[in-house]
Amino acid sequence: MNDHLVRVVTEDGLLRAAAADTTELVREICHRQQADLTAKIALGRLLTGAALMGCLLKGRQRLALMVEGNGPLGRLMVEADAAGSIRGKLQNPVAGLPPRNDCFDVAGAIGRAGFLHVIKDLGLKKPYTSMVQLQSSEIGEDLAWYLTHSEQVPSCVAVGVELDERGEIAAAGGFLVQALPPGDPEQLARLEESLGNLSPTTSLLRQGVAPVKILEQALGGHQFSVQQKTHLFYSCPCSRQQISDMLTGLGNDEIDAMIAEQSGAEVACDYCRETYSYSKEELAGLRS
Repeated sequence: MNDHLVRVVTEDGLLRAAAADTTELVREICHRQQADLTAKIALGRLLTGAALMGCLLKGRQRLALMVEGNGPLGRLMVEADAAGSIRGKLQNPVAGLPPRNDCFDVAGAIGRAGFLHVIKDLGLKKPYTSMVQLQSSEIGEDLAWYLTHSEQVPSCVAVGVELDERGEIAAAGGFLVQALPPGDPEQLARLEESLGNLSPTTSLLRQGVAPVKILEQALGGHQFSVQQKTHLFYSCPCSRQQISDMLTGLGNDEIDAMIAEQSGAEVACDYCRETYSYSKEELAGLRS
């Protein structure tokens, strides 16, 4: 199993944790989005965060994470489901920023001011939506802030992306640790301190350390049982029928304008960049 996630619970029932290797899906999605180096890291972190939060879903439930900042990347959008399917997109795939303190300026690319939106489709009449202000624009800290303050579950989140000398994705992944009721503040404080001394997840993955072994290190010797192991994969459910339905929804006047002005239409999916072409005859057939 390549890209995958492992979710565990400690034997004392006080901690829940997950770790994921997302290298291949991050590489695929960033390639489709034609992201520059800084954009790859920003989007890769959000993709990994969605994978980690997706393991808390059940059945056919889905979630979307949207980061909107005042930086050059604009809006970042990622979707994930309980089965491990993930996709993502960037409004502007080129950050065009120089390194800051010898590191890629992810916070500058996203923007220091903005919001993290979390949308969950839990199978109810309306999706659950929540919004928090960005705390650091480094993704991991922002997700931890959301989980701790909006969902009231004290959480630590670490997400990372490492590039090789060619600027390609060499490793991507991360982990999530949460305190479960009734909780032990002293235990969590000790754990947070030990997590600060843990090697970067991407470094461990490049060394061949599997996610379950990363959790052994992250949990500092706490015994745990594996609750779930999920294959993670890139997937975009777009289809010609879906695009046709969207065009039909524009109305006859808009379709007629396309026929008159363009003699057809080309529609590209923002996520996978697949292009769907329509002749003027095909467009005429979509009129209601």
